Amino acid sequence: MSGIELNKIVAAILLASLIAMLVGFVANILYKPKLQVSQRGYHLEAEEASATNAGETKEIPVDIKALMAKANAEAGAGIIKKCVSCHSFDNGGTNKVGPNLWKVAGGPKAHRNDFAYSKALQAAGGVWDDESLYKFLHKPSKFIPGTKMSFAGLSKPEEIADVIAFLKEKAS
Repeated sequence: MSGIELNKIVAAILLASLIAMLVGFVANILYKPKLQVSQRGYHLEAEEASATNAGETKEIPVDIKALMAKANAEAGAGIIKKCVSCHSFDNGGTNKVGPNLWKVAGGPKAHRNDFAYSKALQAAGGVWDDESLYKFLHKPSKFIPGTKMSFAGLSKPEEIADVIAFLKEKAS
């Protein structure tokens, strides 16, 4: 091999390297992704409560007596299917995650001696009348903060009245 051929080979290698470097540089300029995260995850637009309205939530007043006049215990029996995974409703039924609810309507709060109620429910005192049952079934954690009941609550007033009618039927 002569020196000229060796120079040609080295020149070809250098030229190929230079072309590869230039192509990479141009590709980075044209196709370089943004590596900085502008925001993490999926962003949902939501209105934030102002500091003045943070403690104020408007509850629509409900006429519980009028609701109870129209309540249907049979409809309540269908609605409580949401509750049977945690509660039993039969006389002598066992406690599950939640207590047995036989004779809960009209009875004292924390009525079962064989169930470990939350301290908040034990401290609540009183009896389960229509109004307290309504408020508890609507939003348990708001009515008795610190309750162990993790159920979010029933939203329709008619359904709540039907469940209360069913519980009253089980209390007689």
